[in-house]
Amino acid sequence: MSTQSSDTPLYSIGTASRILGISVQTLRLYENEGLIAPHKSSGGHRLYSDADLERVRCLRKAINEEKISIGGIKRIQGMIPCWQIIGCPAEQRDACPAFRNHAGGCWTYKHEHSVCASKECRLCEVYKLSSDCGKVRDLIIRSTVHP
Repeated sequence: MSTQSSDTPLYSIGTASRILGISVQTLRLYENEGLIAPHKSSGGHRLYSDADLERVRCLRKAINEEKISIGGIKRIQGMIPCWQIIGCPAEQRDACPAFRNHAGGCWTYKHEHSVCASKECRLCEVYKLSSDCGKVRDLIIRSTVHP
């Protein structure tokens, strides 16, 4: 019985690029833009999980099939209502740069003095949910619909 989850870092950046059929430079670009957050080993080597690979496939589909730019993807990720998903207290939410800005996903901001301060962003529920292209749309719609 395996205890490995889809979040387990397994693949080097070279292996991940071969599996995905994209260049190492493209993976680094996505990381630099805050679209992905691969695990980094104690030696600083990037390691990708199966969930990371699925996230990149979602990004590639948005870019290549939906014709959404990297900037557009960052804006969409910035609209994910992370404060609702995590249950952030109002005073922390109002002081949070991810709540006040829409330039990228909440995992791209520095979190101090909040429920997110001690979390590893790549393992956060918000980051994980944002890997599924269909769920992102639903999360944004749900946050704007008032009962």
